[in-house]
Amino acid sequence: MPLSGMTGFGRAEGALGEWSWAVEARSVNGRNLEARFRGPPGFEALERVAREGAQARFQRGQLNIGLQARRAEVAGAVRINTDLLERYLQLGRPLIEAGRAAPPSLDGLLALRGVVEAGDAVVDPEAQAALEAAAAASIGAALDALADARAEEGVALVGVLTGLVDKIAGLVTAAEALAADQPGVIKERFARRMADLVGEASNLEERIVTEAAAMAAKADVREELDRLAGHVEAARALIRGDGAAGRRLDFLTQEFMRETNTLCSKSALAALTAVGLELKATIEQFREQVQNVE
Repeated sequence: MPLSGMTGFGRAEGALGEWSWAVEARSVNGRNLEARFRGPPGFEALERVAREGAQARFQRGQLNIGLQARRAEVAGAVRINTDLLERYLQLGRPLIEAGRAAPPSLDGLLALRGVVEAGDAVVDPEAQAALEAAAAASIGAALDALADARAEEGVALVGVLTGLVDKIAGLVTAAEALAADQPGVIKERFARRMADLVGEASNLEERIVTEAAAMAAKADVREELDRLAGHVEAARALIRGDGAAGRRLDFLTQEFMRETNTLCSKSALAALTAVGLELKATIEQFREQVQNVE
């Protein structure tokens, strides 16, 4: 699987019998995979389906999967409570016979509290199982659409990350060229300081060379530059490779920054320091984009 992002949206709709529904799946960045499901009463069993579907397709990201369902009006679902209606009639009969109340009308009787009931339809286990299976298929379709959206984001991220890695590689090359001048600059700077302190003296040349060599060894950035070059190749391989690379790219970003900080601390040249600072800014941009990679 090529590089994938972590942001996206997927939707699927379905219907069966008197039921119709829509499933929406959304995801944003996350260090780990976290899937939440929300559905109407009676669809609780689909939470496991949603979680397992997310685990089968994704490795990172915060997912929200919502199911909205509607049921059409079912004929026969409304009934009249004849027992309660008979009690109302018995209670009112003495008043009617005594002339103290008029005989009740049909609409008046039906308006009495509790006479008309909206009875729940009897749940058919087979019908319920078929409904859940159909809704589960829609959940899968929504998750597939979400996976497609995240893959599209991944395609865009490949271009962005590749451009940033190329920029890092160019800055490392520039740093290598500048670092080659460090030993000579350090020797010249040390010789000038010694001359300012003790004046011109021919017997200082050996001491200057020795001390400058020690200082140059401390300021040697060859190891840091070699590691940065290696990290560049590792980043390119991860971007081109298959599978979730977000965590490894995130770790690689930390290593990029660690070597660059050491490079800046060892720099004896203003130009090399400037390149190091630009490297840090580019690595930070790279890190921000990596947060979107699964």
